[in-house]
Amino acid sequence: MPKGTLMPVYLIRHGQSEFNAVHDAGGPDPMIFDAPLTQKGVRQAEEARAAIRDLGIRQVIASPLTRAIQTALCMFDGIAPIRIAAGHREFLNHSCDMGRTPSQLRTEFPGLSFDHLEEIWWHQGPLNAAGIPVEPYSVFRKRIEVFASELRLNSERPLAVVGHGDTFMELAGFAMANCEIRRYFG
Repeated sequence: MPKGTLMPVYLIRHGQSEFNAVHDAGGPDPMIFDAPLTQKGVRQAEEARAAIRDLGIRQVIASPLTRAIQTALCMFDGIAPIRIAAGHREFLNHSCDMGRTPSQLRTEFPGLSFDHLEEIWWHQGPLNAAGIPVEPYSVFRKRIEVFASELRLNSERPLAVVGHGDTFMELAGFAMANCEIRRYFG
């Protein structure tokens, strides 16, 4: 590999969540907090596992939202270590984007470490009419800029980042389908 060339980073959007399955764009929030994967979402992640086998992934960074953790485990358990990071969590504007505390996550996913997360690691602020703390876009944009900087410094490559649609749109400028795998840079 030429000097100065980095191995790739692969972005992977989570599989279909219970929220994705029922929410119509512009419709009311169905109030599914920290939405888990549907059976279809689990199948999508299992199918994507075959696609990542030859990528040589050495590390996985997953968002602490349940759908991203479940996707990462389906795809990478036994293949590469999974680290949880909150910097690339979803843009908080729906119930599904609110997280759960590290102790709650630890109970459901005992093989992963959540000790580095703050008790409330998702955005806190004024609530909308549904009682959801909507993250200002400027705060989201800055958070993703910081995550992008951290990602550029990460030398454990090839690397997979399991996350969310709005996050990857802001980070890389493209929309992604559930369990789509896209090369980001490298």
